[in-house]
Amino acid sequence: MENDVKTVLRETGFGFKKKFGQNFITDKNLLASIVSLAGVTATDTVVEIGCGAGTLTRALAEKAKRVVAFEVDRTLEPVLAQTLAGFENTEVVFKDFLKVDLAAFEDEYGEYSVVANLPYYITTPLITKLLDGGKKCKSLAVMVQEEVAERLCAKENTPEYGAITAVVAYHARAEIIKRVPRTMFTPRPNVDSAVVKLTVEDGRIAADENVFKKTVHAAFSSRRKTLVNNLMSVFKTTREQSEAALLKCGIDLKARGETLSPQKFADLSKEIEKFL
Repeated sequence: MENDVKTVLRETGFGFKKKFGQNFITDKNLLASIVSLAGVTATDTVVEIGCGAGTLTRALAEKAKRVVAFEVDRTLEPVLAQTLAGFENTEVVFKDFLKVDLAAFEDEYGEYSVVANLPYYITTPLITKLLDGGKKCKSLAVMVQEEVAERLCAKENTPEYGAITAVVAYHARAEIIKRVPRTMFTPRPNVDSAVVKLTVEDGRIAADENVFKKTVHAAFSSRRKTLVNNLMSVFKTTREQSEAALLKCGIDLKARGETLSPQKFADLSKEIEKFL
């Protein structure tokens, strides 16, 4: 496959574009491993975002019932016409997925999983869009920078833990399913990557989503301040109210945001809600 794709890229005169974060994988064994670990089955509709030269698309098409692949770079059209030739279960959409009306998309395609080698610059907005607005998205298995993967899966009280970790945990269980060295990409990026699987679990954390998110962002708004002070600042509560909410949840009054698990944030947001 590697020589195949490189030949097609050369023959079609394709040039890599840095602005789209294009780093392609051609190793067939690695691609098959990603599809397998993502849990793709013959009954699945899979959405791929940033399909590039179509190497992962092809590996997905061999296992899935249907693949809908999004790509913003139209100069890849002749490349994809060759690399995906013969795969009748695959549809390529030349559109920015971040601009897609998710509700309309889900009405048309139904339940789906996402498997993608994401352009690094759209990682956070894309995950946020799918977890916030995707009512029929079952899971995401996405290749991201290794550092971002560690952040998405981090535990409280670690340097990697932050607001994005807790917000992702509101919707899904996150785990790193594969690490991929930079040497596996063409052209080679400056960092290693990892595939993170986010399994969507409705009702995993019982809390009002807006208050939960605001509580999380309040906690991390100023890492030097205690949680009490951050809550007072963001929610305009009194010190007594903020302290009462913490004590009700069994949280130390001197605690900082990074010490709270996602479930503790959920518990705290329920208490905060009473003062709003």
